[in-house]
Amino acid sequence: MALLSSVQNIFKIEELKRRIGFTVMMLVVYRIGAHIPTPGINGEELSKFLLDQGGALMGFFDMFSGGALSRLTIFALGIMPYISASIILQLMTVVFPALGKLAKEGDSGRKKITQYTRYGTVVIAAIQSIGIAAGIEGMQQGAFVQNPGWSFRLMTMITLTSGTAFIMWLGEQITERGIGNGISLIIFAGIVARFPAGVINSIRLVRDEQIPLLLMIVIVAMMIAVIALIIYVERGQRRIPVQYAKRVVGRKVYGGQSTHLPLKVNTSGVIPPIFASSIIMFPATVAGFIAIPWVQSIAKQLSPGNALHTILYVTMIIFFSFFYTAIVFNPVDIAENLKKYGGFIPGVRPGKFTSDYIYKVLSRITFGGAVYLAAVCVLPEVLITRFNVPFYFGGTSLLIVVGVALDTVSQIESHLITRSYDGFLKKGRLRGRRG
Repeated sequence: MALLSSVQNIFKIEELKRRIGFTVMMLVVYRIGAHIPTPGINGEELSKFLLDQGGALMGFFDMFSGGALSRLTIFALGIMPYISASIILQLMTVVFPALGKLAKEGDSGRKKITQYTRYGTVVIAAIQSIGIAAGIEGMQQGAFVQNPGWSFRLMTMITLTSGTAFIMWLGEQITERGIGNGISLIIFAGIVARFPAGVINSIRLVRDEQIPLLLMIVIVAMMIAVIALIIYVERGQRRIPVQYAKRVVGRKVYGGQSTHLPLKVNTSGVIPPIFASSIIMFPATVAGFIAIPWVQSIAKQLSPGNALHTILYVTMIIFFSFFYTAIVFNPVDIAENLKKYGGFIPGVRPGKFTSDYIYKVLSRITFGGAVYLAAVCVLPEVLITRFNVPFYFGGTSLLIVVGVALDTVSQIESHLITRSYDGFLKKGRLRGRRG
């Protein structure tokens, strides 16, 4: 009843109702675009060929585009070029001091970084789309292309690049005028859209006795266990006690209260798996469409379930967990703010000693969070690949779906609480990854 009452309260707040409606409308537009075919391609026959020959690698790529890649629609590249450009720009802000200084200049600097990211997205999408067009022309001697040649390649490049730019615009509009993070919600919508068809296909295969019923029960139980683990860890915190000294100002006494500094077990959220996936996908996408034996071998090694893919994926997840945490959480700034307002950690001297202590604690829990992310993303996917489960809904997709859902519900609850409505939980707030 409490949950039903909270859902009803959503429609009592005009701004929140408008934001949710706008978000749903933009996601519907995205899903419609994911079914519009690219001109000059026999999409139905190409889709059958790619799904038959692509295996786990195509399923892995197709997951992030909501099935648009296998059908080669105008949204075939999805949002991954934008994410790749974001990674490159964030790495460059660390390497190049000028970009790092620009990122710290407030709104004007962030707008400039966002503009550079958009340019990078267009460049990456253009390179990927040209590679895909050339690869399709070489498949079965151009059987899937109506009019091969540079006119087809340019048309495909313009179409797919424009599709990615439009998706990027949709994501930014959702973030600005809707609810939740637009880019994450677009990936979320693509993954969830494929789930019903996968479930129906699995039921059909169990009914036809192509997959043992016991195995499917084990897979479903594993998915439920992974979801429970994700929710538990994503809401986990390491609370560092903070004490504020008493200050006498005139006749009043300020401070003296005790509080805590919450450090999330997984501060980086779903960013590391998405970043790692986009980096692996960029060379594998191009390599998969080039009809050269050694290039095809590399593309095969980069498919889920293979040792090279697993090693690269785990390494990148751990790296980006530390990298993104270092970007969004600065122990030196936290220590300076505590010192400025008279706060201190019991048993730790203010200033540099406090920042070193926070950094040590943060490094330990970030390592635990990185191991958790790697385990959730890799172990179920390896099992699913080895057992040939007919739909690709492994650890990475579960992590993204659950994580984005927690964040979105947390933002909705914040709107409810700030307007004196009960949230989704009577006892305390529902915390997303941002706390």
